[in-house]
Amino acid sequence: MPRISGLLETALYVADMPRAVAFFKDILRLKPMLSGERLTAFDVGRQGVLLLFLEGGSVADMPGPHGVVPGHDGQGPVHMALAIEADHYEPWRARLAEHGIALRGEVAWPRGGHSLYFDDPDGHLIELATPGLWPNY
Repeated sequence: MPRISGLLETALYVADMPRAVAFFKDILRLKPMLSGERLTAFDVGRQGVLLLFLEGGSVADMPGPHGVVPGHDGQGPVHMALAIEADHYEPWRARLAEHGIALRGEVAWPRGGHSLYFDDPDGHLIELATPGLWPNY
């Protein structure tokens, strides 16, 4: 039986690409691997990729020299979590405060993990989570 080996990509749909790129690059310190008007891809470690798509910019199928990517889009605020080390929790809290980013919530999970929740510029709920959140993390 074939197995899934991991989650590779997470996508957020954004209204203003330069504003969103600045947030994820400058505030969260993610490194862009591909950048354009319609799509920016960030390295989030552990083979993970965060894709930012311009809202409405990917609705149609996207044929290219190597094949066709089916159209997709999303609306409304969504949630995603980024993994952080336990000893980076307080430095991340301080960094967010330094940049005027208000926390929407914090959780001390029963397994020992901790989470910080805040909004990105498009209203997506971003979580920074330490190990101990899930049985596999």
